[in-house]
Amino acid sequence: MSAESVAAWLAQHAPDLALIDHSRSTATVAEAADVLGVEPGRIAKTLALRVGDVQMLLIARGDARLDNALCKAELGRRPRMLDAETTLALTGHAVGGVCPFGLATQLPIIADRSLLGYPTVFPAAGSQTSSIEVEPQRLAELVGARWVTVCTLPA
Repeated sequence: MSAESVAAWLAQHAPDLALIDHSRSTATVAEAADVLGVEPGRIAKTLALRVGDVQMLLIARGDARLDNALCKAELGRRPRMLDAETTLALTGHAVGGVCPFGLATQLPIIADRSLLGYPTVFPAAGSQTSSIEVEPQRLAELVGARWVTVCTLPA
């Protein structure tokens, strides 16, 4: 799985959304923001988490940070990041290209409301050089994400 699985998924579920291959690394929020010429908040990072026995994906604004108190209130406990090997096995995407599209395993997906502050955001698209541009509400609808508040924004 990789950008090819994302391209196939997009062709089936959202053929109007174009997969953009930048030919430069967009693996980190800072790199993606630089390549795309946008502020870091518009990068929609996808984190692979474990909350108790449940593995899930969180889509959040690039400059947002997980807040333990908000996570406990919303999810019942503090999440733990999955390691790179487990993330790859579950999603089919290597760290730096993890996204909620074209997944190897069906996972619950949550989206932090911090994304709603932008008209469009840029999630990765299965590789360390690709992304798409999409409205936050549509992103959540496409992947069946549940809206949550688990992140805080920079001051």
